[in-house]
Amino acid sequence: MEFLRRALNPWGQDVPIGVSWDLVWAAVIAGAVFVVGHALMVPKKVGTGEVDPDEARGLPERVRRHTLGARGFHWSMSAAMFVLLITAFFPVIGIRFPWVTIHWIAGVVLILTLLYHIYNVFAKQDFRAMWIGRRDIEEGQEGLKAALGRPGAKRPRAAKYPVDQKIFHHVATVVTIGAVATGVLMMFRIDNFLLPQNMYLFSDAVWGWIYVIHGVSGIGLIFLVIAHVYFAVRPEKRWMAWSMINGWIDRDRYLENHDPKRWVVGEKGAVAEGEGSGGGAGRPVPSDKT
Repeated sequence: MEFLRRALNPWGQDVPIGVSWDLVWAAVIAGAVFVVGHALMVPKKVGTGEVDPDEARGLPERVRRHTLGARGFHWSMSAAMFVLLITAFFPVIGIRFPWVTIHWIAGVVLILTLLYHIYNVFAKQDFRAMWIGRRDIEEGQEGLKAALGRPGAKRPRAAKYPVDQKIFHHVATVVTIGAVATGVLMMFRIDNFLLPQNMYLFSDAVWGWIYVIHGVSGIGLIFLVIAHVYFAVRPEKRWMAWSMINGWIDRDRYLENHDPKRWVVGEKGAVAEGEGSGGGAGRPVPSDKT
């Protein structure tokens, strides 16, 4: 299997023109192997069922995990990402349609959602929540031992974001930046109303490597999307997926999976009764569950 596709330009130079399309299938197969391997090796555990009454005292029935803005970003980015992957790789397998215009418009939508996310994180959230520290590394090691069924290993409680989510976030960030940066440059080669067309902005060799980086990033996103969807539907992770829809988790889920000392929840973290899909801060819900 070749890694690059190459061709001769009009001056007889051998230049890269993109990644081998075999890598698309390699990413799909790698994703399938990962899903099957993980499903067979890691048992499905849904919470510990152990809640300390002292820790539960004073906490709201519902704890806000994602604001309306964060959820809007997530689903907008997801829609743009799926459109980008479909328009990029379906033509490769022989499904033909006018994909170029749809592709770059979806790319612009993705860029806008990312710009909003950056603003939202730095202006309204604590961007340090995604930092990986020594405590996270220790948590990850202990969690891996527990997931593999090592004797005496106990699944640790995490901060708001477990270390595996942080690692996934950082890898996805690097891959997405690679796709977006090269995608913007590639818009100079097509007719669009945002950037002037200039096919001679770079040499053929440079254009080729831009296409290679764009292709590698896109193929990496195929694997990441497969892994992300898989974890979202696993029984012990499904409560996280639902929190991206309704914005909150219940108190027991919070105490089972999160360390209250590392993710401190005050009144601003409560979800008001009936607020379910809202994003603003509210009063704690009444004592009886809804």
